[in-house]
Amino acid sequence: MSNEFLPVGSVVLLKEAKRPIVIMGYMVAEENSNQIWDYVGCAYPIGFTRSDKSLLFQREQIDKVLMRGYLDEEGRKFIEDLEESVKEVKNG
Repeated sequence: MSNEFLPVGSVVLLKEAKRPIVIMGYMVAEENSNQIWDYVGCAYPIGFTRSDKSLLFQREQIDKVLMRGYLDEEGRKFIEDLEESVKEVKNG
């Protein structure tokens, strides 16, 4: 599987998961922790119900992409910039 970020709205199945997840955003810092998560999502088909029910996960946890979200030129540029920012942060 590609290691590039998926567009918002993509639906994925995580390893060991029973329910698909809809990607809602990127690079979320967990409260009371130094952990940065690649994605924030919500359960499909339920959707977002409460902020404390959001799911945080890393790219490596994705087992299967069930559907890619909408991606136009602005979205492509955003993901390219996001990838560059992540490389800069990881390489110090």
